[in-house]
Amino acid sequence: MGRITKRLVEAAIAEVKDYIIWDDELPGFGIRIFASGKRSYIIQYRTQGRSRRLTIGMHGIWTPEMARREARIQLGRVAQGEDPQEERQIDRQAITVKELCTLYLTDLNAGLILGKGGRPKKQSTIDTDTGRIQRHIVPLLGPRRVRDLDKAHINKAMKDIMAGKTAVSVRTAKLRGKAIVRGGAGTAARTIGLLGGILTYAVEFGIIETNPAFGIRKPKDNVRDRRLSEAEYRLIGTKLRDAEADGQYAIAAQIMRLLALTGCRRSELTKLRWSEVDIESSCLRLEDSKEGKSVRPVGLHVIECLQKQGMSEARTYVFPGTGSDNAFGALPDHWTKILGGCGLDDITPHVLRHSFASIANDLGFTETTVAALLGHAKGSVTGRYIHTMDAALIAAADTVAGYIQGLLDGAHYKLTAYALDHASRKQALASFLAAAVAEEPAADASGESLAA
Repeated sequence: MGRITKRLVEAAIAEVKDYIIWDDELPGFGIRIFASGKRSYIIQYRTQGRSRRLTIGMHGIWTPEMARREARIQLGRVAQGEDPQEERQIDRQAITVKELCTLYLTDLNAGLILGKGGRPKKQSTIDTDTGRIQRHIVPLLGPRRVRDLDKAHINKAMKDIMAGKTAVSVRTAKLRGKAIVRGGAGTAARTIGLLGGILTYAVEFGIIETNPAFGIRKPKDNVRDRRLSEAEYRLIGTKLRDAEADGQYAIAAQIMRLLALTGCRRSELTKLRWSEVDIESSCLRLEDSKEGKSVRPVGLHVIECLQKQGMSEARTYVFPGTGSDNAFGALPDHWTKILGGCGLDDITPHVLRHSFASIANDLGFTETTVAALLGHAKGSVTGRYIHTMDAALIAAADTVAGYIQGLLDGAHYKLTAYALDHASRKQALASFLAAAVAEEPAADASGESLAA
């Protein structure tokens, strides 16, 4: 008897199903009663020959009056040809910022994201971008849907980075490696700039229609405009001579000297290969600089320094490391040993590069010429594959390198504009013409040499 009663109860429960009570005043609006007793407000409508049902919300959270007003709005949209249910499904499936970043990084590592000059980004840039995404963008904006992202969200993220809210110290894959993530205006500006590029990527793929990062006022990045004074050049020269004489830091001192004489980036010299050195044309033919392939005119003092290194077919790199055939990698540590404790602790390779450009400008060379000496894209040597370099660029490289070498040697200059020194120009021209006809150059009556 007990078993029969239990079956009858189970059967009765099974027959209890969800049902809908429709509103008498607003067709298509109703309340759905679930078997559990919960209730939700819905609308039912037809679009493109299909019957669709949209849930407005649960009873209790929504009152009948609120639900009826929302139903009128949604049914009005249906009357105008829209489909609220389909839009809600699309909205639920919308990609998040974190998912967008994953897609971006996949294409970035595959070489499909182009950087300067329409070339794939370099690995160092990829590593930097990845760090900014993982340590700033994703923690602050990752869960948000890309389509919901607006300027207010981006501005808040930027201010959080400036305030150091994403600052952290994390371990890296290297042995005892550690990355110290800091905030600040510079980090915020560069990170929001990267986010803008990622959102442009989203626009190109049709994920969003416009880029919400466009027009965001970023903080001014830390402009590295530090340049060396003549006294600082003379002090550096003293330190380099001491290091070269000591021998322990001789290679680092030679690299530092060439950084000062060329304005090259640090990696362009520490990883310089003999195959990239063109002694005859007085230039470096770099295979993989920041701007891609780059021809860099260098002065006579630079060529003489390189010749002292002694070219060897057994060595790939001009400045070898401690391994069998690798590049010199101890420059940061040796740099500190050479310049530490003498008031030059803030001097970096970029300071030497900026100072080189500043002196070239002081000597009267044009922005385009300086850009060519530094390897900037706007001053790139168009004839990078020809054998003979532009004589004017070689002369410029000779002048700037010679002037800086003089400072390193302790010179005190009075002239700072080579182009305006007519006497020196006449002397240089006379020397060139005399050499061109195989005659001895006439000695300058004053017996004075070119100061700059």
